[in-house]
Amino acid sequence: MDRYPPIADHGLVGDLQTTALISSQGVVDWFAAPRFDSPSIFAALLDHDRGGYFRIAPEHPEAATKQLYYPDTAILVTRFMSPDGVGEVVDFMAPDRTGTPTDRHTLLRGVRAVRGTVRFSLECRPRFDYGRADHTLELRPDGAVFRAPGMTGHLQCSFPVGRDGQDVQGEVTLNAGETAAAAFTVCAPDGEPPAPLTIAAVEDQLVAVGEYWQAWLRSSSYRGRWPNMVARSAITLKLLTYHPTGAPIAAATMGLPEQVGGERNWDYRYTWVRDGSLSVRALLDLGFVEEATRFTRWLGARLHERADLPGERLQIMYRVDGDPDIPEEILQHFEGYRGSAPVRAGNAAMDQLQLDIYGEALYALSEARQVGEQLDYQGWKGLATALDWLADTWDRPDEGIWETRGGRKDFTYSRVMCWTAFDRGIAAATEFSRPGDTTRWTAARDAILEQVMTRGWSEQEQALVQHYDGDVLDASLLLVPRVGFLAAKSHGWLSTLDAMDRKLVSDSLVYRYDPAASPDGLRGSEGTFSLCTFLYVDAMARAGRTLQARYAFEKMHTYANHVGLFAEEIGPSGEQLGNFPQAFTHLSLIMAASTLDKALDLEQRR
Repeated sequence: MDRYPPIADHGLVGDLQTTALISSQGVVDWFAAPRFDSPSIFAALLDHDRGGYFRIAPEHPEAATKQLYYPDTAILVTRFMSPDGVGEVVDFMAPDRTGTPTDRHTLLRGVRAVRGTVRFSLECRPRFDYGRADHTLELRPDGAVFRAPGMTGHLQCSFPVGRDGQDVQGEVTLNAGETAAAAFTVCAPDGEPPAPLTIAAVEDQLVAVGEYWQAWLRSSSYRGRWPNMVARSAITLKLLTYHPTGAPIAAATMGLPEQVGGERNWDYRYTWVRDGSLSVRALLDLGFVEEATRFTRWLGARLHERADLPGERLQIMYRVDGDPDIPEEILQHFEGYRGSAPVRAGNAAMDQLQLDIYGEALYALSEARQVGEQLDYQGWKGLATALDWLADTWDRPDEGIWETRGGRKDFTYSRVMCWTAFDRGIAAATEFSRPGDTTRWTAARDAILEQVMTRGWSEQEQALVQHYDGDVLDASLLLVPRVGFLAAKSHGWLSTLDAMDRKLVSDSLVYRYDPAASPDGLRGSEGTFSLCTFLYVDAMARAGRTLQARYAFEKMHTYANHVGLFAEEIGPSGEQLGNFPQAFTHLSLIMAASTLDKALDLEQRR
């Protein structure tokens, strides 16, 4: 067992309220419950010694491993091949079908020998509350019970296990065709114990979970050129969405570094207005109307709850239930992934000013209108009030889309998205005859356009730039043609795209910006940003550069991990960096695939 396997060396399973990461060595080294944003129970990815893990794997020193998903599902199969035999561990969780939050969550692990004879060993070493809470162990005939303050963990096994301090070890030898099973269930301290574990029951659940995912994916309308990559991205987005509210999180993990050994280590287990809003278009591109409209309702509720209050109308991020309180703390006792400290839980960026979120919110609500989803009267009043407020407040420096900690600036992208907010608000008021001060909104929209093209344009670079005080380029502006601020084939946009090619693109991979040229208040560097690479593909396809766009898109697929997942960034040696898997990357993959498919279809018809 590696102390710190590569970030990309994992598959993801989940039940639509929480997730677990399993490495190709059969180790559950990330699992938080009862929600995505709860304290961890297994977190060996952040501290091998203190984080906790749950391992099932053969003991053979020459065993090679492979990992795959059962087709069109979130069922993860880890295969172990050795001279003695071939074995498999099948990991899955039963998806939430009720939409009701629960404190009970079960990770099921089927074990089987496919060929020869395989001796599997088991280690279960939970560390509750980010490794800060002690637990007691009670051995039982079918496994063990771990009791910690506020939570109980039940380990059930179809084979004997024994005590190792306050943890558990065991082993089982299987011949070809034989199976075993284990399950780890968390619940409240006074919760009912799980039903007895039987191999037949695990196999029945496996079939039901497979049918659930395959049936859900069959409802996709995607018929393009990249069905496997798009399908895996769709399943990943679904796994990262909290079913009781419809709110997607940015990533399954916290604290994984953008630069190994550096300080750029954030907690992404929350709902960003920006990420969630752009996911609406990605979901609609695939025909997942229910998922898209559930988030827009969640978003409308956030606008409505601030309608009569002073100050900002939206916060940049929330917890999945809409709670705006996400205080940041440093887990001093965790060493961090390969020494990447500090490890942060919570996110202090919740208090940042990012004016772009109003544009992304209105973009999402306008996209939902295409499938008949409209805000009710109270929701519209919240939106109109937000636009009235924004008409007086859009012309302010802010921290920008990338949540820099180097001070507020007049970020061009923030202005572009304020323009988008007014543009979509005016269109909605007109189309649906809703009350609103459209004259005032129009004046604000037009003033923003004039300001951006005057102050956000660099004569030196012949491009739109990051902020008004320099000539630094910024890949966030790749969204400019998608929202219609500039036409995709206009001279100004093509010139901007050319400048990005020169300054931000490396072998088709795209950097967000150059921290050396535009200090962001943090030490160290970062890799290329996978979201930006897919936005680059989208922008090139819209600009008519379809051959270049397709080549970049196909190359980007080679950076996916072995089961089709992407982290936040790609490092200098092609390694994946940052929190994993990242929803923003997968939703932008879907958007790029849809745009590129349409552009290629149009070329073929011509």
